[in-house]
Amino acid sequence: MHAWEQIQLTLDYIEGHLEEEIDIQELAKLAALSPFYFQRLFSRLVKKPVAEYVKLRRLFKAAEMLPQSNRRILDIALQVGFRSHEHFTRAFKGAFAMTPEEYRAHPQALNRMTKPELALHYTLIDEGVPLITDGIVLEVGRRRLAAPLCFVGVEKQMPVRFVEGLGTASGVDPLDALWRGLHEQKEAALGIPEDSEELGVSYPSRDTRYFTYFAGAKALSEKAVSGFTSWLLPQGEYIVCSFEAESFEALVMDALYKAQQYMFGVWLPRHGLQTEPFCAERYACHGPQTTSMEIWLKPL
Repeated sequence: MHAWEQIQLTLDYIEGHLEEEIDIQELAKLAALSPFYFQRLFSRLVKKPVAEYVKLRRLFKAAEMLPQSNRRILDIALQVGFRSHEHFTRAFKGAFAMTPEEYRAHPQALNRMTKPELALHYTLIDEGVPLITDGIVLEVGRRRLAAPLCFVGVEKQMPVRFVEGLGTASGVDPLDALWRGLHEQKEAALGIPEDSEELGVSYPSRDTRYFTYFAGAKALSEKAVSGFTSWLLPQGEYIVCSFEAESFEALVMDALYKAQQYMFGVWLPRHGLQTEPFCAERYACHGPQTTSMEIWLKPL
């Protein structure tokens, strides 16, 4: 068994026992490692110490339940493994800059610690061969765009550290407000049907501390629209990563991060490929009913 497989066993165990006391000695035994080497390897592969990871996954579960249930916050806290209301509130506010009560009253999209799928770091798939891991189905292929596609929407400057923290950092998702703003104007201001194709694009800014994120819908024409930004997806050959998840939230808050990590960290480097400096996310629609999407990368 590879080292990453031993750590994945402990990640799967933690996920199924968040409501219980989790003992590092038992996790180390499950991984067939000494406690010292287990904790060292875990931190290296997961990018978080064991105790911190467990806490953040408990907060993830709590954040899922808070808006969907009228149960007492204390009961939710105890169910996900916190010992008291005070302990839970302190941890929740430290991670998301708001109390559980504030979040329940005004739910927002949250960046949070995802459960790693370490196979994505070490498995190389051929084109057209799906890779199936817990919670995500991913496939890589090539497509040709015969003519450029024009999208119109809004954009935002984002710090590069935002990308570096995806999947591990916690807080309110700043891109959610950008997409909400687009959807509020999509039909009324742009005349674009609500269920039309949408595109999210990350590309470099002049200031290297930032990148630009564009959120847009397929334009009715290439004519400029006052107050909005246009993005032209160039014609030509593309490497396309298609993937699915169980829900829209899992798709954009978990699977998207993992698919990007896989493409840029594993698939492209091992194939000796470089791409144009943009990453395009294509959605049939960026809405609650969507459970699949594609990443489009243009090889150099």
